[in-house]
Amino acid sequence: MIAIDTNVIVRFLVDDDHSQAERAKNLIAAEDTFLATSVLLETEWVLRTAYGLPRQDVCDKLRAFLRLPRVAAQERAAAVAALDWARQGMDFADALHLATSSECEAFASFDRALAKAAARIGAVAVRAP
Repeated sequence: MIAIDTNVIVRFLVDDDHSQAERAKNLIAAEDTFLATSVLLETEWVLRTAYGLPRQDVCDKLRAFLRLPRVAAQERAAAVAALDWARQGMDFADALHLATSSECEAFASFDRALAKAAARIGAVAVRAP
């Protein structure tokens, strides 16, 4: 298994450099690949901010990527949940923080909007420190 970086996933998804996109596609088709949660987080940010893709498109592309047969994602269930919550309007980073904290009693934050969003989606409770 080989771990992949954000730039490999971005090339695979947006094909902005055809040569690198082909190399990324060949790699992902030929080898079992590992997607770290931190790489997923960075990829979402790059696609949304550097490429200007709408949140819904980013979430759809990343969910499709996670379904590829040779892609093994760290914390897959949390990643899928976070992408679903992000499609519903939650910030992806916040969603991922909550999804990976699901076994905890609560998530401490001063972010009131996050607390409301977490309550709305049924995630781990967010409370002020």
